[in-house]
Amino acid sequence: YDVGTGTVAPRSRSERGPNYRPDPTERRTGNAPTDEIAAVIKRTVEDGRALVSERQVQMKRATTAKSLEEAVNNIRGAVMIAYPMGLPDYDLVRQILEEREELEGAAAMQVLDGGAASLWCFNKELQKEKLLSDYVGKNDKTKVVAKLQKKGAGAPQREPIVSEDEQKAMIAFYHKKQQEAEKLALEDEDAYLHSQWANPKALKSAFTGIGEVSWKAR
Repeated sequence: YDVGTGTVAPRSRSERGPNYRPDPTERRTGNAPTDEIAAVIKRTVEDGRALVSERQVQMKRATTAKSLEEAVNNIRGAVMIAYPMGLPDYDLVRQILEEREELEGAAAMQVLDGGAASLWCFNKELQKEKLLSDYVGKNDKTKVVAKLQKKGAGAPQREPIVSEDEQKAMIAFYHKKQQEAEKLALEDEDAYLHSQWANPKALKSAFTGIGEVSWKAR
């Protein structure tokens, strides 16, 4: 904006590099890193996601704060390799790595401070001075579902009795039985009389060797 003339000068067009990809949010110039470096960033991010995946529980692997910190440092290093000049202050990636991201709505509710959070299980708040074995016993094959909650917020919402897949299977079974019931209701109550086993002359036909005789022309 020119104070003297009161006009706004047109924005100069940024130089487009060989890996230009337009940013739909228009926050970046669109000059992406090379495909090789981009693949490194993606692989590093996927390694970080794997640490917080449910597969860690299935494989009985514990996730530690040290491993998570190393994953974040690896992502930070990959970003520095891709952008050695550094990212601008408004870039979301830089804000996330510097823990300055402003979250809103449901995303803000998912971030809890470790000092101001409590762990709930069995509709009870677990005490930090006690061991988990004090609540579930010493059976190492016991599986529990625990939830984090802000201190003083009360017990979190309980887990559903049946899973989503089980609920879908139950609904499908109910509809199938309902269709079968509707089909049976449409049939005549005397429909069984047309069955072969209900034919009163079946025994006589079996001895004479004569089956059903139709006098209709075919």
